[in-house]
Amino acid sequence: MKERGWSNRLLSVVLGIDENGVSRIVTGKRAIDAELAVTLEEIFSVPAERFLEIQQSYDLAKARISVRPDPARAMRAHLIGGLPVAEMAKRGWLRIKDVRDPALQAELMRFFGVNRIEDIEILPHSAKKTEVNTPATPAQLAWLYRVKQIATNMLVARYAPYAATQAVTKLTALLTAPEEARKVPRILAEHGIRFLVVESLPSAKIDGVCFWLNDTSPVIALSMRFDRIDNFWFVLRHELEHVARGHGISKIMLDAELEGENAGTGSHINEEERVANAAAAEFCVPRKMMDAFVARKAPIFSEKDILAFSKMISVHPGLIAGQLRYRTGRYDRFVNHLSKIRSIVTPNAITDGWGDVAPLGN
Repeated sequence: MKERGWSNRLLSVVLGIDENGVSRIVTGKRAIDAELAVTLEEIFSVPAERFLEIQQSYDLAKARISVRPDPARAMRAHLIGGLPVAEMAKRGWLRIKDVRDPALQAELMRFFGVNRIEDIEILPHSAKKTEVNTPATPAQLAWLYRVKQIATNMLVARYAPYAATQAVTKLTALLTAPEEARKVPRILAEHGIRFLVVESLPSAKIDGVCFWLNDTSPVIALSMRFDRIDNFWFVLRHELEHVARGHGISKIMLDAELEGENAGTGSHINEEERVANAAAAEFCVPRKMMDAFVARKAPIFSEKDILAFSKMISVHPGLIAGQLRYRTGRYDRFVNHLSKIRSIVTPNAITDGWGDVAPLGN
């Protein structure tokens, strides 16, 4: 308008609106929308997109002046957006009704054991960081903190050197039938190992963990997210190998996605996990015997052969099925042997999940 020497009145005549309407546009009291931008494009030969860009920049500049920075918003985004808060409340980990509960921040501080909200571990600048063998997601850390809460309140015998190895020897006798797994919690407690089962959180994909309390008392927790006999014994023996070798004292051994290629012994797996995987596989089915069985029967593994082999080595056929599924990469096979086991183990173990909330001492 200035370049053309136009007044508000002149523009009002061109636009076919009253002069007051033009004044509102010029003074910024009326925003330029898409329809007006197209009209101005016709009049001034300036692309409509340019008018809209200028309007957007103007609106944003005003907003930056009027809206005050609030660090709490970013903090809430990390906490509520990163943690499965609704599920934690549903499981009884947080004493709140929903994510809008005013007590949410106080409950999160209680759960993570901090005095300031900014010290919660999942926040970017928190000084408190758990030493784990692999980077942990917020959901995995929440699960781990719950395990710690429960394990701290457990009472077991004093742990002694070689106790884990002695426990493994006793556990070997339980591999013949799913029902025998009910004895696992008692055997581990007698050998000074705190054993518990905590249902995994959505997306956490945790199988188990090994760590030590005060460097003297080992803890093993399983998620039992796969309700199968082969998975239970593999993951348990994996964690017991960590205990036997003193893994988990300097850093927590958090094991996720132990199925598939992660259950292997390849070079992409660190040494601690490699030896734990090898020990777990050997425990379920001795490798030399498994190699010989595969060499004799491949590529066809009949039901009769699996049952005969399991009887010969005194293990449940589900353990052989689990090894065959891994070796062949055919996870759709032999499912009839993969007995469910969670309902056998959890009634005898400290359990948190599937509708149960583990009692805490405080």
